[in-house]
Amino acid sequence: QVQLQESGPGLVKPSQKLSLSCTVSGGPITIAYYYYNWIRQPPGKGLEWIGYIRYSGDTYYSPSLKSRTSIYRDTSKNQVTLQLNSVTPEDTAVYYCAVGGGVCEYDYWGQGTQVTVSS
Repeated sequence: QVQLQESGPGLVKPSQKLSLSCTVSGGPITIAYYYYNWIRQPPGKGLEWIGYIRYSGDTYYSPSLKSRTSIYRDTSKNQVTLQLNSVTPEDTAVYYCAVGGGVCEYDYWGQGTQVTVSS
């Protein structure tokens, strides 16, 4: 059973960098063929996919966020990290880590972490 736990700052100032970590338990993040996704839900809106990092280390990002997004991993900590640069209040959302066995598959979810962008 895979379990995911997001962590990070709840409040970020505009123009700063947001970093969120997802700690994975239940197996190494290098195990085939999992995709580790970051997804967010702004208040009053639907889910928005941000990007993923595969078990192999390959990454793929939403075209709308690609210029500001980086997802990387620390295999020694079994963590996947989302970095979002130059945040604005429109980046305020609940951010989720989700893992699945393929593209657009989300079999396991973290509980989510609220991020507010405000001065």
